[in-house]
Amino acid sequence: MARIFITGSAGGLGLNAARALMQQGHEVVLHARNESRLADAGAVRDQALGTVFGDLADVAETVRVAEQADQYGPFDAVIHNAGVYSGSQIFSVNTVAPYILTALMTRPRRVVYVSSGMHRSGTPDVQGIDWTNAARRPAAYSDSKLYVTTLSAAVATRWPDVESNAVDPGWVPTRMGGSGAPDDLELGHVTQVWLATREAADAPVSGGYWFHQQRRQPHPAVNDAAFQAELLQALERHTGFALGPK
Repeated sequence: MARIFITGSAGGLGLNAARALMQQGHEVVLHARNESRLADAGAVRDQALGTVFGDLADVAETVRVAEQADQYGPFDAVIHNAGVYSGSQIFSVNTVAPYILTALMTRPRRVVYVSSGMHRSGTPDVQGIDWTNAARRPAAYSDSKLYVTTLSAAVATRWPDVESNAVDPGWVPTRMGGSGAPDDLELGHVTQVWLATREAADAPVSGGYWFHQQRRQPHPAVNDAAFQAELLQALERHTGFALGPK
């Protein structure tokens, strides 16, 4: 039995992942922006090991999320699922928050970052970026997912004792993806769950970018050591928190 923390688990892929993990007998800690967001979680909330609240668009609240979550830890896995597709908070939620939680929480055995196939359209350039406002960045969503995919690869390199992977869940019909999204919602959470709970005897996997349990090639910048270092430096300057050494 594993203990797992999932951000953005009030609905969509996060809630589906939580439900699947609980059905497998694992302990799950849920996260939502506020308590009212979990109103529709029903039995999943009732069966959860605990709940954590905080707005991941706000640095101070994200720090509190890390503190709250650690009270239930240490975790076998953390799934960084929370994300937004539009608005000024794209970088704050999609990139900055996963970085802060990774830097501050007690290291789990595994981390899974939810990416997107759109990360391949991102631009590997963080010079002059405003992490708090994506309004003037035309490809902000793609950029944010390129950054979080790169963060996943950087964690795998820096922390060899932690399995770190990124997942493309497909374009699925969630609140964020929209009702017309063409991919299978039921498959959207499967790879995250698998990566978080693989058998201990299985060969370790880390630094991968996955789509439906198949390893895929990400944007070339993801595994570029120079860009990884540039991204981590920019996030450390913005947040004041450093990703710890090996």
